[in-house]
Amino acid sequence: MRNFFTLDGVPSTNFNTYLASSTMFDAPERDVESIEIPGRNGDLLYDNGRFRNFGASVYCFVPSNMRTYVGALRNWLMSARGYQRYEDSIHPDEYRLVRYTGAFALGESDRVGAAVTLGFDCKPQRFLKSGESFISVSSGGTLYNPTRFTALPLIRANGNGSLTIGDKTITISGNSGVIYLDCDLQDAYNGSTNKNRFVTPDFPQLDPGDNPVTISGLADVEIMPRWWTI
Repeated sequence: MRNFFTLDGVPSTNFNTYLASSTMFDAPERDVESIEIPGRNGDLLYDNGRFRNFGASVYCFVPSNMRTYVGALRNWLMSARGYQRYEDSIHPDEYRLVRYTGAFALGESDRVGAAVTLGFDCKPQRFLKSGESFISVSSGGTLYNPTRFTALPLIRANGNGSLTIGDKTITISGNSGVIYLDCDLQDAYNGSTNKNRFVTPDFPQLDPGDNPVTISGLADVEIMPRWWTI
């Protein structure tokens, strides 16, 4: 079986393009500043609490009909804007958010096939597909984060009340109906309706290991955990 990749749900096989190898799932660099202080041996390290974006190369081949497909492949990639979801058949349980940077290096080629190198700028997280579904939670329960990294979930709830996960509590007052709480964007909404005015925020997070949950007043609380690793 030949490996392939998809970008925002469009498979590379649409362009007769297959994946040979990539550096897409390499690890990023942690954002740490090294500060030199006169008279003090060694450097002082300041950790900014994040990982940097990194560049990745995807090595592909077009086994046949090169003249037909290479131009279509280039136009597909160049028409993309902003971050897009990248998946491949080598890592079926994970995905990344990437930005195509425009490197399109045509390597060995003949009248039939070609080798192509593609360049991407990647967000550092390797998101787990197991964290993409909503999980129903109840007061007194726990959510277990199986990774070593703090996840910022998407929460769906109904009505008014409070939700505490670990040591963070978010309170909802004056709301009617369903509300979504995006703990990554720190935003409250339902569809196109902004609901931030109903929220007194300390947006929850899911730390590694067990996260106790306490719910007061709210109904139908569900959490999409958005697990990720490096």
